[in-house]
Amino acid sequence: MAEPFFLQPYFQEKIWGGTKLHDEFGYTLPSDKTGECWAISAHPHGPSTVANGPYAGQTLIEVWRDHRDVFGNASGDVFPLLTKILDAEADLSVQVHPDDEYAAKHEHELGKTECWYIIAADPGAELIYGHNAKDETELADMIHSENWQDLFRHVPVKAGDFFYVPSGTIHALGKGIMALETQQSSDTTYRLYDYDRVDAKTGQKRELHIQQSIDTTIVPFVAPKLDVTSQQYGASKVTTFVKAPYFTVYEWQVKGDLKLTRQTAPYTLVSVLAGQGEITVDGQSYPLTKGQHFLLPFAVKQWQLTGDLQIIASEPGEKA
Repeated sequence: MAEPFFLQPYFQEKIWGGTKLHDEFGYTLPSDKTGECWAISAHPHGPSTVANGPYAGQTLIEVWRDHRDVFGNASGDVFPLLTKILDAEADLSVQVHPDDEYAAKHEHELGKTECWYIIAADPGAELIYGHNAKDETELADMIHSENWQDLFRHVPVKAGDFFYVPSGTIHALGKGIMALETQQSSDTTYRLYDYDRVDAKTGQKRELHIQQSIDTTIVPFVAPKLDVTSQQYGASKVTTFVKAPYFTVYEWQVKGDLKLTRQTAPYTLVSVLAGQGEITVDGQSYPLTKGQHFLLPFAVKQWQLTGDLQIIASEPGEKA
């Protein structure tokens, strides 16, 4: 099928969420605490639904299960990637995710390596990215003594920044940040610190996962070195933020026309962050506007983007 699959997102209510997903993208939200838009998802906790074509009305889970040819007969029991937009009206909990081996043994799902493209950030916004412990003993001591001030690394952020967050990295988005997250399709999070917040629904503090966090945190923390590259195509530009084992992530800045050809990946995930225009596939044009998400299946080898658009796209890596 040489046509894009447009997807209807699934929305998650979060204690730290707000209404900016409506304000920024016009989404209809289930509550005023909607913090996550699961934009391209085949995870059972929040699957996207196909909006067009012969599989309209089916979830991405069902299409992956029943029509694997759509994805170039890619292997794997589960669709490997998940794209989200996160609206942090308050600080997220400080957390860490397991790798594949630990997650398979303890959680029976994939590990979680992820990355963030910062869509917007309030003045002075920052995130937690990494830690300062020199070895595993110091890490455990600082956690058990709740020496958060010395343990966590705080990093200021602005719109357009990009962060790669491998499994085992202590991290948290801070208040006032909106980010597009590309990740392995996993919902396993080990919560290390949650600012002693009380969940209004339960009247209790949220569960922490101290031992799992100690078990899975990589020590010492070494920030990944990214080889970000850009290529100009007339007035348009393609930036490659990361080529990693689980995914490659791009930004497509379209000014006028941009013709692209997929190289080796079997499919491409696409999110429109700004602007409007159209995509032309096999002679058929489809309108694009801010807030849309779609998948270019295996049969789509080439496409043309036209208009004024900012797009984040991703493809599965060799381990996906």
